[in-house]
Amino acid sequence: MSLRRPRLLPVVVAVVLASALGACAHAPSSAGTAPPTQARYVGTDEPFAAHAVYFVVTDRFVNGDASNDQRDQGGRHRTFDRPLEPCDGVAGNVGYLGGDFRGIVDNLDYIRGMGFGAVWITPVVDNPDEAFTGGSEPGCGTMLSDRGKTGYHGYWGVDFFRLDEHLPSAGLDFRGLADAVHARDMKLVLDIVGNHGSPAYSMTHDQPKFGEVHGPDGSVIADHQNLHPTQLDPAGNPLHAFFNATGPVDGATGSIFDGNLAQLGDFDAANPAVLEYLAGAYEQWIDQGADAFRIDTIAWMPHAFWKAFTQRIRSRHPGFFMFGEAFDYDAAAIAAHTLPANGGVSVLDFPMKQAMDEVFGRKRVGFERLAPTLHLVDGPYANPYALATFYDNHDMARMDASDEGFIDAHHWLFTARGIPVVYYGSETGFMRGRAEHAGNRNYFGQARVDAAADHPIHQALTRIASVRRTTPALQRGVQLNVELAGDRAAFYRVLQDGDTAQVALVLLNKGDAPAAFAIDAMLQAGTWRAALSGVTRQVATGGTLTATVPAHGVEVWVRDGPVTEPALVAALEAVTGRD
Repeated sequence: MSLRRPRLLPVVVAVVLASALGACAHAPSSAGTAPPTQARYVGTDEPFAAHAVYFVVTDRFVNGDASNDQRDQGGRHRTFDRPLEPCDGVAGNVGYLGGDFRGIVDNLDYIRGMGFGAVWITPVVDNPDEAFTGGSEPGCGTMLSDRGKTGYHGYWGVDFFRLDEHLPSAGLDFRGLADAVHARDMKLVLDIVGNHGSPAYSMTHDQPKFGEVHGPDGSVIADHQNLHPTQLDPAGNPLHAFFNATGPVDGATGSIFDGNLAQLGDFDAANPAVLEYLAGAYEQWIDQGADAFRIDTIAWMPHAFWKAFTQRIRSRHPGFFMFGEAFDYDAAAIAAHTLPANGGVSVLDFPMKQAMDEVFGRKRVGFERLAPTLHLVDGPYANPYALATFYDNHDMARMDASDEGFIDAHHWLFTARGIPVVYYGSETGFMRGRAEHAGNRNYFGQARVDAAADHPIHQALTRIASVRRTTPALQRGVQLNVELAGDRAAFYRVLQDGDTAQVALVLLNKGDAPAAFAIDAMLQAGTWRAALSGVTRQVATGGTLTATVPAHGVEVWVRDGPVTEPALVAALEAVTGRD
């Protein structure tokens, strides 16, 4: 059986099982014997769901090779080390700081050792070689203010076929990075941009590369020429044909997705040459080892564009996994991208991020806040189990939480449905609460990497991420909630697929005191193993599993073998449908 989208409310036990539990909770079960025709219970068939993702802004992770820093680049508009005025005592920086492929490769064992199976890196394409002179001044709390910034983040693409010179080292290009990732049995996620290039107008003078797009041979095939979008002539000037001429759209007067973002050159999705260029460029990076794409600003291009793009990619690379960034807390809005008719890509789960910030941040609201974001059934997503789940990233303030808050957040992130994504440095609470220009993207560095293992957040993250990595039910299993209230959460993850049959019972306590659990709902008889402590319990038919979870703790009880407990079967049948 595989997941159905329609029907029931997320908290399955409260709605579906009231009668099933009464009739079936004490019915006989056979824990070790599969039924004649074993049912299939799967949250997602997506292979990428096996991997938790560690996200790095490459330039801000580790400078592994100082020879590629380009410290003299840009002249009077230098690109290296451009600190901002401090915000509450911490200065951001909008210049390059030296992170590169060598810094990632040197620390793949560190990333893998925490339990991550994939690394997501920011775009690798060539960016301009000067600081931008247009736009508005960045300051504490500002967004989309780009004056004085550089393309250290990679999102200001000029030549989408060429590797930016700040990233490779001698003998280590993109293919070399991918090979090193793959040698550790990990996946490489490449960040891509479809809707825009570099800043394209409002400059004090027409700066080199800004507003240009270079073709596969390096020639200029498009140029904004430092003109306001409304001054472009796409029909009459071939260099303008790549761009929209709409200009910015005020959210009060129309959809901001119909205009350009900041002063970036806004690509025209209706021009077939745009699709041909981008698809051709990104296929090149797949051929060099990219395993998946994270799609930046996916909502700024229409569904028809992404449908054509994904069809092209998957026609040559079947099953290629992609997830998009639609910065919106409305599940119905972002879910549209997941539908096959619109390209069928996953998305970053912004609604759950919003809830996680409230539950695990300074507000410390109860687990019940997370229940409506799960959309396990009756939800708008093509499949909620394939969503990329996270609590912060480079485009928003980092989560403002105590060490215990980060630990609790990771306990949820690595056991609940979805594919966990953790932003670099969060394993030590790095720059917690800090927005983009106030330290969010500050340099992490080798010294912090080397010291991280002694941090309590890192230690707890490593424990639970390693459990997920070795527990298939936590990766792809159906989620059935038993309790989500206050500081307590209890839920099952169930996977029964071919030779794999496993039930995981997750117990979470984000309170400041130990919490006692006594679980009998849908509990199958047999041998249960505590994944963290290693102890085992024998549970009789109709029995109860009791456990005390320490403050800000987690335990995952695992039972291997087919599902035969009638109440559990009834719950699974209620939320799944036959293939």
